[in-house]
Amino acid sequence: MIVWIVFIAFVLVFLALDLGVFHKNEHVIKSKEAGIWTAIWVTVALAFSGVIYWLFNAGIVDNPTALTPNDAVLKYITGYLIELSLSVDNVFVIAVIFSSFKIPPLYQHRVLFWGILGAIVFRALMILFGVALITKFEWIIYVFGVFLLYTAFKMLKGDDENFDPKNSFVFKQIKRIYPVTTTLHGHDFFVKRMGLNAATPLFVALIVIELTDILFALDSIPAILAITADPFIVFSSNILAILGLRSMYFLISRMLEKFRYINYSLVVILAFVGLKMLFSHYVHLPEWVSLTVISVALISGILASTLIKEKDS
Repeated sequence: MIVWIVFIAFVLVFLALDLGVFHKNEHVIKSKEAGIWTAIWVTVALAFSGVIYWLFNAGIVDNPTALTPNDAVLKYITGYLIELSLSVDNVFVIAVIFSSFKIPPLYQHRVLFWGILGAIVFRALMILFGVALITKFEWIIYVFGVFLLYTAFKMLKGDDENFDPKNSFVFKQIKRIYPVTTTLHGHDFFVKRMGLNAATPLFVALIVIELTDILFALDSIPAILAITADPFIVFSSNILAILGLRSMYFLISRMLEKFRYINYSLVVILAFVGLKMLFSHYVHLPEWVSLTVISVALISGILASTLIKEKDS
């Protein structure tokens, strides 16, 4: 339990430094700054694999699945790569939400910061419930496997390409429950108009991003649970990937059109993990196989997007 408290405190300290020191003065995040922060978060996440090895080697953390230190590190890195790769699709949706609600780049970091806090809480709950379900009901892993295959099929068909946040059920319900202004008021989430409190488009964008993150977690968390049911590895790999999502958004949101084949990489990853779940009781793949498949799928999608010239319309 102490390990969990220290890890969460470590995350909160980083977030406090992020908003209170490094981004105290609001400014537009340029590609260079986003690249530096993305490199920092990836470095921190990969360096944490050394902490994972030490924790499991010293027996400091609970080890319900009896993992060796080396296996724990491999599962952590694999889980981190899965979450990071699936976050690419999340970046696209965030870009659409910001565009739909006309959120200027100056305030986007603030929205994503508070979105991360909510994501940590919701994902912690989903991970705990997911691990508990798999531990108590082994058959639930088949449900997760089928769900991931269905998600991969939907992604392959491209059913979500016409996503419009302003026509979403969530946005309509917010307007019914609480007054919403049509104009921004600086970085404020709420404003007082004619004696009534009203939510600004900034707050609406935050809520929509928060809820879409929960939907994405329905894909990513079962995918990581296919790699390991160790709660600390699942939680730490998931949260460290999420922490780097903000800087990744500012880095690649303008480059998404160039990575036009990355969706096929995500389809391969989801399909592979879904099949691994379905055959988990019959086929036991070494961890390096999962890591290799995920890495090759991502690299192939990036190389294909870079090397294959787009046909003129």
